[in-house]
Amino acid sequence: MARRELFPGTIGTSTLKVTVSDTAKALSSEHDPLFPGVLATARLIAWLELAAGRALTSILEPGEQSVGVSVDIRHTAPTPVGGTIRATARFLGLEGKLYRFEVFAEDEAGEVARGTHARAIIDAARLVAGAEKRRR
Repeated sequence: MARRELFPGTIGTSTLKVTVSDTAKALSSEHDPLFPGVLATARLIAWLELAAGRALTSILEPGEQSVGVSVDIRHTAPTPVGGTIRATARFLGLEGKLYRFEVFAEDEAGEVARGTHARAIIDAARLVAGAEKRRR
C-alpha cells in the first residue's frame, strides 16, 4: 500500500448533539445510580476518533480503512443532554506507520477534552479475515 502524503495540520471534525443514549448512565444501565446523565467518555472518544478518521479519508486507497490504535484523553468537563460537542483532530505527523493526532472537543461552554490519538491505515478485507480467525 503506497501512502499519499497527509500534511501536518490537516484537520478533521465531527459534531454530536448529546442525547440520553450518549450518557454514561445509558451505557451502564445495570449500574444506573453510579453513573451520571452527561456525555460518556466512551462516546466522546468515539467522536474524537471519527474526527481523526475523517482527516485521513483523502489519502485512503480503495479497500483501505483507518483504525484506532491508541487514545490518551483527558475528559475535563461534563456536557449535558441537549448540548453539542465539536470534536477536532489535527494531524501531527507519522510515527512509523501510525498517524498521530492532537484531538480536542468543545461544547457551548468551552473545552471538554484534549489529548492524542493514533490511527493506522489497513486493508479492510485483511482486517475482517483476521477478526474471523479469532472467532474459531
